[in-house]
Amino acid sequence: MQTQTATAILHHQQLSMFKTTPSTIIATGSTKSYQKKSPCRSLFFPRPPAAAAAKKTSGARASSSSSQKIEEEEEEESFIGQTYSATNSSANRRRWRRPQNVDGDFFVDHTCIDCDTCRWMAPQIFTRVGDMSAVYKQPSSKEERLKALQALLSCPTSSIRTEQPAQDILEVQKTFPIQINEQRIPGVYHCGYHSEKSYGAASYLIIHPEGNILVDSPRYTERLASNIETLGGVRYMFLTHKDDVADHEKWSKRFRCDRILHSKEVEFSTADVEIKLEGNGPWDLGRDIELVYTPGHSEGSVCLFYKPLKTLFTGDHLMMNETRLSIGERYNWFSVPMQLKSVSILVELDFEWILPGHGRRAEFKDYKEKNSVLEAFLAQN
Repeated sequence: MQTQTATAILHHQQLSMFKTTPSTIIATGSTKSYQKKSPCRSLFFPRPPAAAAAKKTSGARASSSSSQKIEEEEEEESFIGQTYSATNSSANRRRWRRPQNVDGDFFVDHTCIDCDTCRWMAPQIFTRVGDMSAVYKQPSSKEERLKALQALLSCPTSSIRTEQPAQDILEVQKTFPIQINEQRIPGVYHCGYHSEKSYGAASYLIIHPEGNILVDSPRYTERLASNIETLGGVRYMFLTHKDDVADHEKWSKRFRCDRILHSKEVEFSTADVEIKLEGNGPWDLGRDIELVYTPGHSEGSVCLFYKPLKTLFTGDHLMMNETRLSIGERYNWFSVPMQLKSVSILVELDFEWILPGHGRRAEFKDYKEKNSVLEAFLAQN
């Protein structure tokens, strides 16, 4: 994708969704940058930032061609439904069945990073035992098996296995991305295929009449890409912050979409993102989407507020754990007090859904209930 000068940006058809009138467009190198002068209105993480940074650096340096990626996917999926030989190597021991699993076909091995994905995708099957996931009940219906296999495909470390090859796995792959709630938030999908590069974070697809939006990056697979293509492809990839960028470059090349990231979140692996947000926002993405500056978890974290569906995509800014709201302060990169201050501005926004990167979704009955829960959380923190 070619970069452009600031003059060319003004006439770029793909940026027609941005309201450029109240903003100042600034050339940052050869990429596009937006600065809004008006001020911003007033669980489960698998690894701490230190470990995350080390893995991110190594991931940024790794590269492979499309053909190599397909080979890797085919190799990975060839293991689905198969056990590993009981050799005594360290790698194979980690792939052995955890004793905490109940007897039966599905099991979790010792490579689990405790990202919680399987436990909220298929809570009837998976639970947490000893800082890792485990199967506590084998699927007993077609629906439970579907949920278990969707969790298996979404596991970022391929830690979920079956004793026998899953003959229906190809059919389950066709179910991604998964519509979250057709009645309340139609056109909003969970992508599945979580990436270890993002430590198991969720990503989402918004079907939008002015161009679809991918929120954060799932693990790249051509199977998922083909499914998304049938839904209209991707026009923008909005990256909430630096943690959850995963395979952003592969998705960008596949769909020739523009990536959006705050300039304070840009690192070596994201230096060539097409749109770098500057300042404190807020920024408008078309008539009905607002990008809200929420620093704290990281210096340049930004949430996406989809107004018509009253849905807030929060990245790692705010999430549910098993019992209550959380900001994941143990894994804060920048400033916990600033993160709490950024949570307080969300009281002003009329949303009823929180769709996070890490952690679990939150659904509220209405604006009043949302504010009651937010205010109670802030009072306790």
